[in-house]
Amino acid sequence: MRILVGLSGGIDSAIAALLLKNMGHEVVGATMSIWREGNPLAEVVKHKACFGPNEEQDIAEARRISDLLGIEYHLLDCAQEYEAIVLENFKSEYLAGRTPNPCVWCNSFIKFGALPKIARERGIDFDKFATGHYARVVEEGGRFLLKTAADSHKDQTYFLYRLNQEQLSTLIFPLGEMEKSEVRRLTLEYNLFDAEKGESQDFYGGDYSDLLETDPRQGEIVTPDGKVVGVHSGYWNYTIGQRRGLGVAAERPLYVVALDAEKNQVIVGYEEETFKEVLKAEQLNWIAFDNLEGPLEASAKIRSTSRAKSVLISPLSDDKVEVKFAEPQKAITPGQSVVFYQDEVVLGGGVIY
Repeated sequence: MRILVGLSGGIDSAIAALLLKNMGHEVVGATMSIWREGNPLAEVVKHKACFGPNEEQDIAEARRISDLLGIEYHLLDCAQEYEAIVLENFKSEYLAGRTPNPCVWCNSFIKFGALPKIARERGIDFDKFATGHYARVVEEGGRFLLKTAADSHKDQTYFLYRLNQEQLSTLIFPLGEMEKSEVRRLTLEYNLFDAEKGESQDFYGGDYSDLLETDPRQGEIVTPDGKVVGVHSGYWNYTIGQRRGLGVAAERPLYVVALDAEKNQVIVGYEEETFKEVLKAEQLNWIAFDNLEGPLEASAKIRSTSRAKSVLISPLSDDKVEVKFAEPQKAITPGQSVVFYQDEVVLGGGVIY
Protein backbone atom coordinates (compact mmCIF):
# COMPACT_ATOMS: atom_id res chain seq x y z
CA MET A 1 0.00 0.00 0.00
CA ARG A 2 1.20 3.52 -0.79
CA ILE A 3 0.79 5.74 2.29
CA LEU A 4 1.24 9.49 2.55
CA VAL A 5 2.61 10.45 5.97
CA GLY A 6 2.28 13.97 7.32
CA LEU A 7 5.77 14.76 8.64
CA SER A 8 5.99 17.62 11.16
CA GLY A 9 9.72 17.35 11.76
CA GLY A 10 9.05 15.82 15.17
CA ILE A 11 9.50 12.43 16.80
CA ASP A 12 5.98 11.04 16.53
CA SER A 13 5.44 11.54 12.79
CA ALA A 14 8.96 10.23 12.10
CA ILE A 15 8.24 7.01 14.00
CA ALA A 16 4.88 6.68 12.23
CA ALA A 17 6.72 6.76 8.88
CA LEU A 18 9.35 4.33 10.15
CA LEU A 19 6.77 1.81 11.36
CA LEU A 20 4.82 1.90 8.11
CA LYS A 21 7.98 1.44 6.05
CA ASN A 22 9.07 -1.48 8.23
CA MET A 23 5.67 -3.07 7.60
CA GLY A 24 6.47 -3.09 3.90
CA HIS A 25 4.38 -0.14 2.75
CA GLU A 26 5.55 2.41 0.20
CA VAL A 27 5.80 5.55 2.30
CA VAL A 28 5.71 9.12 0.99
CA GLY A 29 6.48 12.01 3.33
CA ALA A 30 4.79 15.41 3.13
CA THR A 31 4.99 18.57 5.22
CA MET A 32 2.51 21.43 5.14
CA SER A 33 3.94 24.94 4.96
CA ILE A 34 1.61 27.46 6.62
CA TRP A 35 3.90 30.50 6.92
CA ARG A 36 3.97 32.93 4.00
CA GLU A 37 7.37 34.32 3.08
CA GLY A 38 7.48 38.00 3.95
CA ASN A 39 4.84 37.75 6.69
CA PRO A 40 5.25 40.95 8.77
CA LEU A 41 4.64 38.99 11.99
CA ALA A 42 8.16 37.57 11.65
CA GLU A 43 9.47 40.63 13.50
CA VAL A 44 7.35 40.03 16.62
CA VAL A 45 7.49 36.24 17.02
CA LYS A 46 9.34 35.50 20.26
CA HIS A 47 9.74 31.72 20.33
CA LYS A 48 9.32 28.57 18.23
CA ALA A 49 5.74 27.62 17.45
CA CYS A 50 3.61 25.82 14.86
CA PHE A 51 2.74 29.09 13.11
CA GLY A 52 5.91 31.12 12.65
CA PRO A 53 8.99 31.71 10.48
CA ASN A 54 10.87 28.93 12.23
CA GLU A 55 8.84 26.33 10.36
CA GLU A 56 11.90 26.17 8.10
CA GLN A 57 13.65 24.24 10.89
CA ASP A 58 10.80 21.73 11.01
CA ILE A 59 10.83 21.37 7.23
CA ALA A 60 14.58 20.74 7.30
CA GLU A 61 14.06 18.04 9.96
CA ALA A 62 11.30 16.41 7.92
CA ARG A 63 13.57 16.32 4.86
CA ARG A 64 16.36 14.84 6.96
CA ILE A 65 14.08 12.11 8.29
CA SER A 66 12.85 11.33 4.78
CA ASP A 67 16.43 10.98 3.58
CA LEU A 68 17.31 8.71 6.52
CA LEU A 69 14.32 6.49 5.81
CA GLY A 70 14.88 6.60 2.08
CA ILE A 71 11.38 7.82 1.24
CA GLU A 72 9.97 10.28 -1.26
CA TYR A 73 9.32 13.74 0.20
CA HIS A 74 7.13 16.72 -0.73
CA LEU A 75 6.65 20.20 0.73
CA LEU A 76 3.06 21.41 0.24
CA ASP A 77 2.02 25.05 0.50
CA CYS A 78 -1.10 25.29 2.70
CA ALA A 79 -0.59 28.90 3.81
CA GLN A 80 -3.56 30.34 1.93
CA GLU A 81 -5.96 27.77 3.36
CA TYR A 82 -4.50 28.14 6.86
CA GLU A 83 -4.92 31.91 6.87
CA ALA A 84 -8.43 31.80 5.41
CA ILE A 85 -9.73 29.14 7.78
CA VAL A 86 -7.67 28.85 10.97
CA LEU A 87 -6.47 32.43 11.41
CA GLU A 88 -9.80 33.98 10.37
CA ASN A 89 -11.65 31.75 12.82
CA PHE A 90 -9.13 32.63 15.52
CA LYS A 91 -9.57 36.35 14.90
CA SER A 92 -13.37 36.37 14.63
CA GLU A 93 -13.81 34.24 17.76
CA TYR A 94 -11.50 36.33 19.94
CA LEU A 95 -13.13 39.58 18.79
CA ALA A 96 -16.53 38.07 19.60
CA GLY A 97 -15.38 37.51 23.19
CA ARG A 98 -14.74 33.79 22.84
CA THR A 99 -11.55 31.72 23.23
CA PRO A 100 -11.02 29.49 20.17
CA ASN A 101 -8.93 26.35 19.80
CA PRO A 102 -6.95 26.75 16.55
CA CYS A 103 -5.51 23.22 16.75
CA VAL A 104 -8.98 21.70 16.36
CA TRP A 105 -9.67 23.70 13.20
CA CYS A 106 -6.20 23.11 11.82
CA ASN A 107 -6.57 19.34 12.17
CA SER A 108 -9.99 19.18 10.57
CA PHE A 109 -9.52 21.61 7.70
CA ILE A 110 -5.77 21.79 7.06
CA LYS A 111 -3.80 18.79 8.31
CA PHE A 112 -6.50 16.25 7.40
CA GLY A 113 -8.17 18.41 4.77
CA ALA A 114 -6.04 20.75 2.68
CA LEU A 115 -2.82 18.74 2.99
CA PRO A 116 -4.02 15.45 1.44
CA LYS A 117 -6.21 17.39 -1.03
CA ILE A 118 -3.29 19.51 -2.28
CA ALA A 119 -1.13 16.38 -2.44
CA ARG A 120 -3.60 14.73 -4.83
CA GLU A 121 -3.86 17.94 -6.87
CA ARG A 122 -0.07 17.85 -7.20
CA GLY A 123 -0.34 14.36 -8.67
CA ILE A 124 0.90 12.55 -5.56
CA ASP A 125 -0.94 9.24 -5.53
CA PHE A 126 -1.62 7.42 -2.25
CA ASP A 127 -4.04 4.90 -0.77
CA LYS A 128 -4.04 6.05 2.86
CA PHE A 129 -2.97 9.08 4.88
CA ALA A 130 -1.11 8.71 8.20
CA THR A 131 0.14 10.99 10.96
CA GLY A 132 1.86 10.62 14.32
CA HIS A 133 -1.23 11.39 16.38
CA TYR A 134 -2.04 9.27 19.41
CA ALA A 135 -5.50 7.98 18.48
CA ARG A 136 -7.10 4.97 16.84
CA VAL A 137 -9.52 4.48 13.96
CA VAL A 138 -11.56 1.29 13.64
CA GLU A 139 -14.36 0.26 11.30
CA GLU A 140 -17.42 -1.28 12.92
CA GLY A 141 -20.57 -2.12 11.01
CA GLY A 142 -19.61 0.01 8.04
CA ARG A 143 -18.91 3.07 10.20
CA PHE A 144 -15.50 4.45 11.06
CA LEU A 145 -15.02 5.18 14.75
CA LEU A 146 -12.42 7.33 16.44
CA LYS A 147 -11.11 5.77 19.65
CA THR A 148 -8.77 6.99 22.35
CA ALA A 149 -5.10 6.00 22.27
CA ALA A 150 -3.63 3.14 24.30
CA ASP A 151 -1.42 5.70 26.05
CA SER A 152 -4.05 7.75 27.89
CA HIS A 153 -1.50 10.41 28.86
CA LYS A 154 -0.78 11.14 25.18
CA ASP A 155 -4.30 10.71 23.77
CA GLN A 156 -5.07 13.42 21.19
CA THR A 157 -8.66 12.62 20.28
CA TYR A 158 -9.88 15.90 21.83
CA PHE A 159 -8.23 17.70 18.90
CA LEU A 160 -9.59 15.26 16.29
CA TYR A 161 -13.32 15.20 17.05
CA ARG A 162 -14.24 17.22 13.94
CA LEU A 163 -12.98 14.57 11.51
CA ASN A 164 -15.70 13.19 9.25
CA GLN A 165 -16.39 9.72 7.92
CA GLU A 166 -14.64 10.39 4.60
CA GLN A 167 -11.49 11.57 6.40
CA LEU A 168 -11.52 8.72 8.91
CA SER A 169 -11.93 6.13 6.15
CA THR A 170 -8.52 7.06 4.74
CA LEU A 171 -6.61 7.45 8.01
CA ILE A 172 -3.97 5.39 9.76
CA PHE A 173 -2.59 6.25 13.20
CA PRO A 174 0.41 3.92 13.65
CA LEU A 175 1.07 5.15 17.21
CA GLY A 176 -2.47 4.56 18.46
CA GLU A 177 -1.62 1.29 20.21
CA MET A 178 1.80 2.42 21.49
CA GLU A 179 3.13 3.99 24.66
CA LYS A 180 5.20 7.16 24.30
CA SER A 181 8.12 5.41 26.02
CA GLU A 182 8.23 2.85 23.22
CA VAL A 183 8.19 5.62 20.60
CA ARG A 184 11.16 7.31 22.28
CA ARG A 185 13.00 3.98 22.49
CA LEU A 186 12.58 3.47 18.73
CA THR A 187 13.77 7.02 18.10
CA LEU A 188 17.07 6.28 19.81
CA GLU A 189 17.36 2.74 18.42
CA TYR A 190 17.13 4.03 14.85
CA ASN A 191 19.14 7.15 15.66
CA LEU A 192 16.50 9.49 14.24
CA PHE A 193 16.86 12.18 16.93
CA ASP A 194 18.99 12.67 20.02
CA ALA A 195 17.61 12.12 23.51
CA GLU A 196 17.00 15.86 24.02
CA LYS A 197 14.49 16.27 21.18
CA GLY A 198 11.52 18.20 22.57
CA GLU A 199 7.79 17.73 22.22
CA SER A 200 5.33 19.56 20.00
CA GLN A 201 5.03 23.31 20.36
CA ASP A 202 2.49 26.07 20.92
CA PHE A 203 0.20 27.41 18.20
CA TYR A 204 1.87 30.83 17.94
CA GLY A 205 5.14 32.13 19.37
CA GLY A 206 4.15 35.74 19.92
CA ASP A 207 1.38 37.71 21.59
CA TYR A 208 -2.04 36.53 20.40
CA SER A 209 -3.05 40.16 19.90
CA ASP A 210 -0.58 40.25 16.98
CA LEU A 211 -2.99 38.05 15.02
CA LEU A 212 -6.11 40.11 15.76
CA GLU A 213 -5.02 43.21 13.84
CA THR A 214 -6.89 45.51 16.21
CA ASP A 215 -5.83 48.48 18.31
CA PRO A 216 -6.03 48.55 22.12
CA ARG A 217 -9.48 49.64 23.32
CA GLN A 218 -10.00 50.69 26.91
CA GLY A 219 -12.99 49.24 28.71
CA GLU A 220 -14.33 48.46 32.14
CA ILE A 221 -13.64 45.54 34.44
CA VAL A 222 -16.87 44.99 36.36
CA THR A 223 -18.42 42.63 38.89
CA PRO A 224 -21.50 40.57 37.95
CA ASP A 225 -23.72 43.25 39.54
CA GLY A 226 -22.15 45.96 37.36
CA LYS A 227 -19.77 47.61 39.82
CA VAL A 228 -16.70 49.01 38.05
CA VAL A 229 -13.51 47.74 39.71
CA GLY A 230 -10.88 48.41 37.06
CA VAL A 231 -10.04 49.07 33.43
CA HIS A 232 -8.57 46.98 30.61
CA SER A 233 -7.13 47.68 27.16
CA GLY A 234 -8.99 44.93 25.27
CA TYR A 235 -11.37 42.19 26.42
CA TRP A 236 -9.69 39.83 23.94
CA ASN A 237 -6.65 39.75 26.23
CA TYR A 238 -8.63 37.77 28.82
CA THR A 239 -10.14 34.32 29.06
CA ILE A 240 -12.64 32.67 31.39
CA GLY A 241 -11.07 31.49 34.64
CA GLN A 242 -8.08 33.84 34.38
CA ARG A 243 -6.83 35.10 37.76
CA ARG A 244 -3.41 36.64 37.10
CA GLY A 245 -2.86 39.99 35.41
CA LEU A 246 -6.24 41.56 36.23
CA GLY A 247 -4.70 44.51 38.05
CA VAL A 248 -7.65 44.69 40.45
CA ALA A 249 -7.26 44.79 44.23
CA ALA A 250 -9.86 42.84 46.22
CA GLU A 251 -10.27 41.16 49.59
CA ARG A 252 -10.22 37.77 47.84
CA PRO A 253 -8.69 36.71 44.48
CA LEU A 254 -10.84 37.63 41.49
CA TYR A 255 -11.30 35.56 38.34
CA VAL A 256 -12.67 36.34 34.90
CA VAL A 257 -16.18 34.87 34.82
CA ALA A 258 -17.46 36.33 31.51
CA LEU A 259 -16.57 38.60 28.59
CA ASP A 260 -18.99 41.05 26.97
CA ALA A 261 -17.70 42.03 23.54
CA GLU A 262 -20.60 44.40 22.81
CA LYS A 263 -20.04 46.43 25.98
CA ASN A 264 -16.25 45.94 25.88
CA GLN A 265 -16.40 44.64 29.45
CA VAL A 266 -14.50 42.02 31.41
CA ILE A 267 -16.67 40.56 34.18
CA VAL A 268 -14.87 39.29 37.28
CA GLY A 269 -16.01 37.39 40.35
CA TYR A 270 -14.83 35.06 43.08
CA GLU A 271 -13.65 31.53 42.38
CA GLU A 272 -17.00 29.92 43.19
CA GLU A 273 -18.56 32.02 40.43
CA THR A 274 -16.39 30.28 37.82
CA PHE A 275 -18.22 26.95 38.37
CA LYS A 276 -21.20 25.87 36.26
CA GLU A 277 -23.12 22.63 35.76
CA VAL A 278 -24.58 23.31 32.32
CA LEU A 279 -23.20 24.40 28.96
CA LYS A 280 -24.57 24.65 25.46
CA ALA A 281 -22.68 23.69 22.30
CA GLU A 282 -23.14 24.32 18.59
CA GLN A 283 -21.31 23.54 15.33
CA LEU A 284 -21.64 19.88 16.23
CA ASN A 285 -19.78 17.03 14.57
CA TRP A 286 -20.88 13.48 15.36
CA ILE A 287 -18.61 10.55 14.57
CA ALA A 288 -20.25 7.52 16.20
CA PHE A 289 -23.67 8.29 14.68
CA ASP A 290 -25.27 10.76 12.28
CA ASN A 291 -27.42 12.73 14.72
CA LEU A 292 -28.32 12.77 18.39
CA GLU A 293 -31.99 11.77 18.49
CA GLY A 294 -32.57 12.00 22.25
CA PRO A 295 -30.91 12.50 25.65
CA LEU A 296 -27.71 10.48 26.04
CA GLU A 297 -25.53 9.70 29.03
CA ALA A 298 -21.83 10.01 28.23
CA SER A 299 -18.67 11.67 29.49
CA ALA A 300 -17.20 14.93 28.27
CA LYS A 301 -14.01 16.98 28.22
CA ILE A 302 -14.07 20.78 28.11
CA ARG A 303 -10.29 21.04 27.64
CA SER A 304 -7.69 18.63 26.31
CA THR A 305 -5.89 18.17 29.63
CA SER A 306 -8.97 17.54 31.76
CA ARG A 307 -10.48 14.19 32.70
CA ALA A 308 -13.73 13.23 31.02
CA LYS A 309 -16.67 13.89 33.36
CA SER A 310 -20.13 12.31 33.44
CA VAL A 311 -22.76 14.29 31.52
CA LEU A 312 -26.26 14.12 30.10
CA ILE A 313 -26.37 15.42 26.51
CA SER A 314 -29.77 16.68 25.34
CA PRO A 315 -30.48 17.77 21.75
CA LEU A 316 -31.84 21.27 21.16
CA SER A 317 -33.21 22.80 17.99
CA ASP A 318 -30.92 24.02 15.18
CA ASP A 319 -28.26 21.32 15.68
CA LYS A 320 -27.28 22.39 19.18
CA VAL A 321 -27.07 20.51 22.46
CA GLU A 322 -27.34 21.19 26.17
CA VAL A 323 -24.80 19.40 28.33
CA LYS A 324 -25.46 18.90 32.05
CA PHE A 325 -22.53 17.74 34.19
CA ALA A 326 -22.97 15.50 37.22
CA GLU A 327 -20.73 17.94 39.11
CA PRO A 328 -20.03 21.68 38.55
CA GLN A 329 -17.07 22.40 36.26
CA LYS A 330 -14.64 25.28 36.57
CA ALA A 331 -14.13 27.83 33.78
CA ILE A 332 -16.43 26.51 31.06
CA THR A 333 -15.19 28.69 28.22
CA PRO A 334 -17.20 29.81 25.14
CA GLY A 335 -15.24 29.13 21.97
CA GLN A 336 -13.52 26.07 23.37
CA SER A 337 -14.62 22.59 22.38
CA VAL A 338 -16.58 20.05 24.37
CA VAL A 339 -15.84 16.49 23.26
CA PHE A 340 -18.07 13.52 24.12
CA TYR A 341 -16.97 9.98 24.90
CA GLN A 342 -18.43 6.61 25.78
CA ASP A 343 -15.61 4.52 27.19
CA GLU A 344 -12.91 4.62 24.48
CA VAL A 345 -15.19 5.77 21.65
CA VAL A 346 -15.33 9.44 20.64
CA LEU A 347 -18.99 10.22 20.01
CA GLY A 348 -18.31 13.69 18.62
CA GLY A 349 -18.31 17.22 19.96
CA GLY A 350 -19.06 20.87 19.40
CA VAL A 351 -18.12 24.43 20.23
CA ILE A 352 -19.23 25.89 23.56
CA TYR A 353 -21.32 29.06 23.29
